[in-house]
Amino acid sequence: MYKIGLTGGIASGKSTVSNWLRDKGAPIIDADIVAREVVEPGTPGLKALVAEFSDEILTPEGTLDRPKLGSIIFNDEAKRKRTNEILHSFIKQRIDELAENFAKEGYKAVIYDIPLLIETNWYKEMDEVWLVAINEDVQTARLQERNGYTLEEAKARIASQMPLAEKKNYSHVVIDNNGTLADLAAQLEQLWQAKGHVFTEEDA
Repeated sequence: MYKIGLTGGIASGKSTVSNWLRDKGAPIIDADIVAREVVEPGTPGLKALVAEFSDEILTPEGTLDRPKLGSIIFNDEAKRKRTNEILHSFIKQRIDELAENFAKEGYKAVIYDIPLLIETNWYKEMDEVWLVAINEDVQTARLQERNGYTLEEAKARIASQMPLAEKKNYSHVVIDNNGTLADLAAQLEQLWQAKGHVFTEEDA
């Protein structure tokens, strides 16, 4: 199975690109969706988190109280790292299952939509890395507009991530999303013309 890692940064437009590729028929594994699946009620992932942090991270209904967990780990690097360590194996196992399912369906390649693809070294397992990139001033403006953040809040969130300019060093394909949606669609159409065949051909 040929592995393409799709990544970006906050407000870069990665989800827009992922949805466009999905509409074209590309098989996509969304790490954010998987991360939610592995902590659903009754899952080993949720049980492992409760064992680490107690049931104070649960809502009265028994689901994960994300704001509560976030408040515990947000300002504690060790606890945040520990949370990631606990969930990583469950996420990896589920992603491998999904990839295997796509292979059984006859796909020769799959897109791994992973926000922290490079930061977690997951890019090393990919055959290609596709990056959705924008300039920081555009990123800041879009984040303010989308989330209602102040300039300072937007800059703080962007600063907490690896700079997109740095991520370019790890990428085989850079999708420039500084322009309009029409500009992006035109770029993606070109990319699909060049790369779309890998999902069905044996020599992917």
